[in-house]
Amino acid sequence: VAAGGAHACALLTDGTVACWGDGGSGQLGDGTRTGRAYAAVVPGLTGVAAIGAGAAHTCALLTTKTVRCWGLNAYGQLGDGSATLRTRPVAVRSLAGVTAIAIGGTHSCALLAKKVVRCWGDNRQSQLGDGTRRSRRTPVAVLRLAKVAGIAAGRGHTCARLTSGAVRCWGDDASGQLGDGGTRDRATPVAAKG
Repeated sequence: VAAGGAHACALLTDGTVACWGDGGSGQLGDGTRTGRAYAAVVPGLTGVAAIGAGAAHTCALLTTKTVRCWGLNAYGQLGDGSATLRTRPVAVRSLAGVTAIAIGGTHSCALLAKKVVRCWGDNRQSQLGDGTRRSRRTPVAVLRLAKVAGIAAGRGHTCARLTSGAVRCWGDDASGQLGDGGTRDRATPVAAKG
């Protein structure tokens, strides 16, 4: 199950996805911008291995190791090279070999089989980890980050667990959520202390 800002989706045992809740930005993936209080299967989406939900967008990792996203796309968080809202799943461009996804408020990230991370979407708080604050409509590499075992995304920050067990985080740090002992946004990964 993945819970977004005001919608939710469930991965079913047959590899399909059903969503419900707010659909005003197309985040239910049914081709409309209508919300609903019951679960309905996302048409044409099969072979799903994992799902994630953001504030108003949703992504699915397929068994083919590729990713499809739908919903609000104002910052490029769907990764299709545009900023166009999509009511049906679209493929994330230039992304293959994905083993896990992490969906933040208005950004998205993928862990690749090579144990590196690619992110796309909103970057106003440097949550993409590419050393800038420029939002990206297609995936970009997180700088100075390798040997990643797992990823997680918050509203404006992202974290990675390394194969060593260490944790690195980047992006919004106003509340100390990066764990580096400070409250300054970081454009590239920093070590969480403790």
